[in-house]
Amino acid sequence: MSNHVLVLDDEQNYLLLLETLLGDEGYTVTALQDPELALAYLEESEVDVIITDMKMPKMSGQDVLAHVQKNYPHIPVLIMTAYGSIDTAVVAMRHGAFDYITKPFANDEITLSVRKAAQLAQAQRRYSLLSENLEQRYGVHQIIGRSKAMRRVLDMVDRAAPSKSTVLITGESGTGKELIAKAIHFTSPRKKGPFISVNCMALNPGVLESELFGHEKGSFTGAVARKRGRFELAHGGTLFLDEIGELSQDLQVKLLRVLQERSFERVGGSELISVDIRIVTATNKDLQASIQSGAFREDLFYRLNVVQIPLPSLRERREDIPLLAAHFLKKFSEENAGHVKGFTADAIDYLTAYEWPGNVRQLENVVERCVVMAGDEMIRADDLPPEIKDEEAQFKSAVDLLPARLNLADTLEKIEAALIRRALVHTNFVQVKTADMLGISKSLLQYKLKKYKLTGN
Repeated sequence: MSNHVLVLDDEQNYLLLLETLLGDEGYTVTALQDPELALAYLEESEVDVIITDMKMPKMSGQDVLAHVQKNYPHIPVLIMTAYGSIDTAVVAMRHGAFDYITKPFANDEITLSVRKAAQLAQAQRRYSLLSENLEQRYGVHQIIGRSKAMRRVLDMVDRAAPSKSTVLITGESGTGKELIAKAIHFTSPRKKGPFISVNCMALNPGVLESELFGHEKGSFTGAVARKRGRFELAHGGTLFLDEIGELSQDLQVKLLRVLQERSFERVGGSELISVDIRIVTATNKDLQASIQSGAFREDLFYRLNVVQIPLPSLRERREDIPLLAAHFLKKFSEENAGHVKGFTADAIDYLTAYEWPGNVRQLENVVERCVVMAGDEMIRADDLPPEIKDEEAQFKSAVDLLPARLNLADTLEKIEAALIRRALVHTNFVQVKTADMLGISKSLLQYKLKKYKLTGN
């Protein structure tokens, strides 16, 4: 499909010239003398590039540009102007025009400019399609989990996404904090803008400052050119700062300033750069404890913690383990010729019983390993890594997760309730099977269900 170029000029001879010139280059051209008619035309037609004269009776090219920028920001606009009005064209460039052409123009000059504008339009269309795919992939309703804990998380994402407020996502490593950040972005009004992610622990403070704020040419050794930072790249979208608890004190001060003023300077620069971004952060640290120790600024914490979304560990949402395992199996089976079809019941039992200190990330790694190493269509208990099947090690791992100082009676009751809840999940809430799995009578199970306010069929 050829690119569609809309040409606006009150001079008929220029319209005829451009219609012929661009038509010969393979473009579909619509030539109009009335800019008001052209704006109405845009509502009904798909246009890739607009060429408009600067001076026209009813509307100026600047007016056309402003309308397009507001309503069709993806369409590049080329401004045509007489030689003596170049200053006006430069102003238009500052307001978002793609290029300006002086009259009279050379044919190759305008065809080259249109070609570049059409390429930009194609790139923006591809980006739009990619954004739609990402929205489908990372939208809140694509996150796997039917447990009460995850339903609570997804409800918070639904509520938080439409706002402009900062969000702090907390949880253990491997629980999927970046996935939740993407869900917030791709279900928000900013979903057409960029989603920029930075791991604050992966870079030393000096490099991280340049990554976040950018730098000017010559600001330090190796700065051979100006570089835009992540704050600039995230303009109009969302900036996700992972491992926010690792920021140095100096960078905490600078981040606080950006949150307060929505502006900053590049490293080595003095120009104040304003940005329109939403900041989402994540940490596996206890920031309140970091505040008490002096490692994290309290004023920054309150700026970041407008909405807090705590993610449950995988052991707190065991009923989601079979769903997640099936999802990862499908993913990795397709990547490896699709010969693995599922898990045996024993394998699922082991996966569900394991404590998963590495959470969802560890489960994904285990499933990938099993798919690669499986000998037939089903992943069996024998295909699982030894640590998954070591019940004594699992029990020790579970005990190690408990605090050293605890109330023994209360803790034993919590453990008993958790074991019953897990057995109910294993048996699909069939009480007879649950009682048999736990080695108790059905009447005792029913007593325990009432005691711990658990539900069963």
